[in-house]
Amino acid sequence: MKPILASLFVAFAALTICDAQTSVTVVMGTGDQPKAVPANTGPSVDVGLASTPPMGWNSWNHFACNVDETVIRTAADQLVSSGMRDAGYVYLVIDDCWHGERDSHGDIQADAKRFPSGIRALAEYVHSKGLKFGIYSDAGTRTCGGRPGSRGYEFQDAAQYAHWGVDYLKYDWCNTSTQDAQASYSIMREALNHTGRPVVFSMCEWGTAKPWLWAAGVGNLWRTTGDIDDKWEGKFDYKLGLMNIVDQNEPLYSYAGPGHWNDPDMLEVGNGGMTPDEYRAHFSLWAMMAAPLMAGNDLARMDSETKAILMNREVIAVDQDTTGKQGQRVWKQGDLEVWSRELSDGSRAVLLLNRGLRPSAITVEWPQIGYTSALEAKIRDLWAHQITGRFRGKYTANVSPHGVAMITVTP
Repeated sequence: MKPILASLFVAFAALTICDAQTSVTVVMGTGDQPKAVPANTGPSVDVGLASTPPMGWNSWNHFACNVDETVIRTAADQLVSSGMRDAGYVYLVIDDCWHGERDSHGDIQADAKRFPSGIRALAEYVHSKGLKFGIYSDAGTRTCGGRPGSRGYEFQDAAQYAHWGVDYLKYDWCNTSTQDAQASYSIMREALNHTGRPVVFSMCEWGTAKPWLWAAGVGNLWRTTGDIDDKWEGKFDYKLGLMNIVDQNEPLYSYAGPGHWNDPDMLEVGNGGMTPDEYRAHFSLWAMMAAPLMAGNDLARMDSETKAILMNREVIAVDQDTTGKQGQRVWKQGDLEVWSRELSDGSRAVLLLNRGLRPSAITVEWPQIGYTSALEAKIRDLWAHQITGRFRGKYTANVSPHGVAMITVTP
């Protein structure tokens, strides 16, 4: 069946049967193929999904296309044994290059050499570890790595993912020609809905079409920038350094909230391109921006410093705060900045950021974060894991170059 005809056929079947409030039957062979799936007549985005920013691990930043069944099974094992799963990292996502070709029915298959057991068996293994399983595709004709994309096969691919047990879909934007982003992502959203399986939808459109203006009813998270590079600052072809990413994502704070998050890309913590201070700044800034925390390092070779950063539960708690309010920059002078994020208990998470090359004292004043100067508040240092005392009106910390101090201010 031609891809466009196949997609239209499945879409038509889904829509007409949905009107009858019954199930969608997709007949596509046996084995690792889709079966009947229930129709979903609910909202476009499941409000129960991604009520806080998703946390997990993605294969791309470290392994790129060098991914196979062993890499993914090892990552699942390491998420558990390292304690990361229990710290909240529950989504394990295979990025690009898992694909083989489509079979005679048009159903997407895994690369049989890299994934000899098949994706369904791999998903079952991931689930057996108490984790959720994610996969990658592309809205265009081919993925960024040159594998088959989902254009024209959206409903068929969504049915396959549901049959495999997929819980999270990262959907890229390569090879899309003149496609309209809102229409293309809405088609896949509808396809996922019609499987009846709850799937977190991660839109990787790089911010080109300003998805924050329209995607709250389509995706659970949307990329706001180009790809991150494992560097503090700068532009490197299509990649951006940490500070460049931050400056693009920060102004979008008003668009984030439970179930729909700004995504400044995955974490580079532990991949070796930045210093420990820079990685602590990276992790802290993502928490302040209510960003998804998708680790991207080699979990089997994590050193103790990387583990301490990725599993700082006090910083994670800021990221996962249930109000879902993204923090913002409230003061800047040269290379020195103060950020604030309102938390569910009425306290504030505050970040003192030194982008410069010299140690500097940075002061947050209470009116900058919505308190009066007369207020006395308890200060807790989230990296030192200790209360530093009670302070009236302001607080000052010495911050290392390319470093941060991260505190909570509690009246």
